[in-house]
Amino acid sequence: MVVGDFANEVDTLVIGSGPGGYVAAIRAAQLGQKVTIVEKGEMGGVCLNVGCIPSKALIAAGHRYHNAKHSEDMGIIAEQVSINFEKVQEWKASVVKKLTGGVEGLLKGNKVEIVRGEAYFASENSVRIMDEKSAQTYNFKHCIIATGSRPIEIPAFKYTDRVINSTGALALKEVPKKMVVIGGGYIGIELAGAYSNMGTEVVVLEGSKQILGGFEKQMAKLVERRLKKNGVEFKMEAMAKGVEESESGVKVTAEVKGKEEVFEADYCLVTVGRKPNTDELGLEQIGVELNDRGVVKIDKQCRTSVSNIFAIGDVVEGPPLAHKASYEGKIAAEAIAGEKSEVDYLAIPAVVFSDPELASVGYTEAEAKEAGFDVVASKFPFAANGRALSLNETDGFMKLITRKDDGLVVGAQIAGPNASDMIAELGLAIETGMTAEDIALTIHAHPSLGEITMEAAEVALGTPIHIVK
Repeated sequence: MVVGDFANEVDTLVIGSGPGGYVAAIRAAQLGQKVTIVEKGEMGGVCLNVGCIPSKALIAAGHRYHNAKHSEDMGIIAEQVSINFEKVQEWKASVVKKLTGGVEGLLKGNKVEIVRGEAYFASENSVRIMDEKSAQTYNFKHCIIATGSRPIEIPAFKYTDRVINSTGALALKEVPKKMVVIGGGYIGIELAGAYSNMGTEVVVLEGSKQILGGFEKQMAKLVERRLKKNGVEFKMEAMAKGVEESESGVKVTAEVKGKEEVFEADYCLVTVGRKPNTDELGLEQIGVELNDRGVVKIDKQCRTSVSNIFAIGDVVEGPPLAHKASYEGKIAAEAIAGEKSEVDYLAIPAVVFSDPELASVGYTEAEAKEAGFDVVASKFPFAANGRALSLNETDGFMKLITRKDDGLVVGAQIAGPNASDMIAELGLAIETGMTAEDIALTIHAHPSLGEITMEAAEVALGTPIHIVK
């Protein structure tokens, strides 16, 4: 601490106000700690401002527009449908504003002090928080690092007005006529879907043989097929090499299965992953151990190599999921309070808001077998569900993974409408040790998509009603 500098004293200091940070701060305050949260940008972090929430708003707008233009088979014919993208962006911004304002209100309601600025560790028990005008020192007993991540920038594709990352894609002022998307992961596919629904010609360049590599091939193929039907072009085993930029667009050069191709577009969207925001905190000088990718090493209570400093969310190992960060935030706050909480990722869901939606929780069939389980994979199609038929959304299936000897539910995968909502029941089933029989004996409302879960459980038991065994 600088001599003569006034130092603020807190029990727990949280750096970052994203879905990990603000949840950690609130839980710590609930447990009786004096808490301060530091944020250099907007409250709510990447997720609420330039990630999860605005992207889902854009996806929803794209669906509305696409459905308005393509519902003839239901007898709905809409003429002269148009999109006011400026209004779409205004609406999206209003959603973000409501949520970020809500986060700030929750923090204040729980008596969490909010400080604006950048934090830099001065020691194991203090940080300097700096803004444009001043700097102040905060001494803490414990600290939770929740600084999130940022898009990876490829050397040959430096970000500009025309070469953009996900943040730039969410802030466009017009719907592009053409867009090249580098990377067929969940971010690239979600945004490709949103813009193709609004009329953009999209080409996706994917380095491997499959988009959405974290999901089973059959699930990814459903999404690929739907996007192709909507005009999206896919180039697999494609390596982006370079880009030429002009005032009006870009020319992207890629090697596709050994052959060079050039793609012209208004914008090039780069979505090749994210990197943790750990490089400007001063972590190395206080002994916080990182791996070679800048990821903070933690134990089961989210504690770093410095015992009073914790880390959560995108800065630690694991997928960059907002709900994972929130979960870890609670664990870290409870560990600081002396509780025996520790992380257990048994049933952490993964969701892609593609078309159709994909969701997975627990083991896949292949993972379960690799782990040594003797399992049964039981599938039920959306096409055999009354609610799906009435929604005119029949593509997809649920696959339930159960242990062969006792029917214990160990995993589930869903491809279909509302998969993001349906997966919660399967997560609960895994967490509580339910069997296929438990689910099958649970009365599900009719007609509902939720019945598919019950039907898949009946398939596992060998007693399906609405498909022939």
